[in-house]
Amino acid sequence: MIHRISKDQEGLRLDRALAALMPDLSRSFLARLIEEGRVTVDGKKAEKPSVHVVAGQRVAVEIPPPIPTDVSSQDLPLSVLFEDDDLAVIEKPAGIVVHPAAGHADRTLVNALLFHVKNLSGIGGELRPGIVHRLDKDTSGVMVIAKHDVAHRKLAADWGTDRVRKEYLAVVYGTPKKERGKIEGPIGRDPKNRKRMSVVASGRSAITEYSIEEQLRYASLVRLRLRTGRTHQIRVHMKHLGHPIIGDPLYSGPQWRGIPDKRIQKAIASFPRQALHAARLTIPHPRTGESMTFESPLPEDMRELLAALR
Repeated sequence: MIHRISKDQEGLRLDRALAALMPDLSRSFLARLIEEGRVTVDGKKAEKPSVHVVAGQRVAVEIPPPIPTDVSSQDLPLSVLFEDDDLAVIEKPAGIVVHPAAGHADRTLVNALLFHVKNLSGIGGELRPGIVHRLDKDTSGVMVIAKHDVAHRKLAADWGTDRVRKEYLAVVYGTPKKERGKIEGPIGRDPKNRKRMSVVASGRSAITEYSIEEQLRYASLVRLRLRTGRTHQIRVHMKHLGHPIIGDPLYSGPQWRGIPDKRIQKAIASFPRQALHAARLTIPHPRTGESMTFESPLPEDMRELLAALR
């Protein structure tokens, strides 16, 4: 692929000039191609990404095929709600982590995606899905996956804007005083427990809107909308409100012990995860800009919990 440097690009670093000429590729990926000797300027290999270009120079770029990732594909249960050449939208089951890591070398969402999602053109030069956002291991629901670098960058750029709407359903202890409200509390690392997040003055701004969907016995089904995307935001904010999510191992204790109804006690105590589900996701399509909404019904375990609490 050969490009000619224009007057507008004269004086730019080579990697910046290429990023302008080839907007489908990230600047970091282009810099890596330069360092690997895959870019020539007027027939000579470019020495480094920081070299400055001159108008009229001919720049040739060799783009290698994406290398296979060292993560294996695995046929794990996964429901694909939507798929095209740019993205895939899936329903993540509870109990599966997103990325391979220490203690979770395989059987992760990425392993499943490599099996179920076809025509991946690669992220960052590797044949792998682009994780735009994450759900905790024990949170179920809708997730969007980018299939190439351009889609990944566009979705990531939109993620902190009002063009993306994220709604969750949670079963929480008790019933909030107001039928609907807004929780505003900066979230940062809990100074007493580094594994947890907490509402702290030094934290990052965080806003969660909530509304009560159904009042249950000793609990409530609550719909939540994230206006920001902090780690564990819903879990932290519901604890801060005084209504932690049932089954949350980090942010709720055995409050069920104080419930006089033994049947309700048993239903809550035996629930194996935090009762949190990503129910609806609205995003702009990375290529067309069209607003798209995807929904995931409550999984069976949460439906059974609600039935026991009614």
